[in-house]
Amino acid sequence: MTSTNPAIERVPEIPADPVVARLKDEARLRARGNRYEDFEPGRRFDHHWGRTVTASDNTMFSVLTLHYNPQYTNEAVARANGHPGVPVNPLLVFNTVFGLSVEDLSEGGGPFLGVDELAYLRPVYPGETLYASSVVVSRRPASNRPGYGIVTWHTHGTNQQGDAVIEFKRTNLVRMRG
Repeated sequence: MTSTNPAIERVPEIPADPVVARLKDEARLRARGNRYEDFEPGRRFDHHWGRTVTASDNTMFSVLTLHYNPQYTNEAVARANGHPGVPVNPLLVFNTVFGLSVEDLSEGGGPFLGVDELAYLRPVYPGETLYASSVVVSRRPASNRPGYGIVTWHTHGTNQQGDAVIEFKRTNLVRMRG
């Protein structure tokens, strides 16, 4: 269908900015994050900043992931189950703590291979701030993927008072240098 409005039919071409074009031509991908060689077993990473989880985060996450357990969205149900208020969806707790570790552990690239030994240690409530730390458990070269190794970390999540709230082991394929 063709529009009868001549202004719509004649969209002027915007000339390419020569500075932007030159910068794109000169741009190089730069390696970010740690590599396989940086992950010596026993090395500890205290991940940055932390993240305060809000009631809005909890509701939005539960709705967007179709996680409709009323305990995570309904205060009366939560109280009937022994909570002082609505607890944060545990999957949001996991994803938040996992996300806090990405910059140090997996930003360098390589596929995620899985999580083991996931344990939720205590409920988290809106207003709590989550922090994460990880320790390298093991590493080995990937036999079927030259230039990569397999690294496993044990990640711990705590709240602002230092109470342990979650822990898990996570494994990634990690790029080697060179």
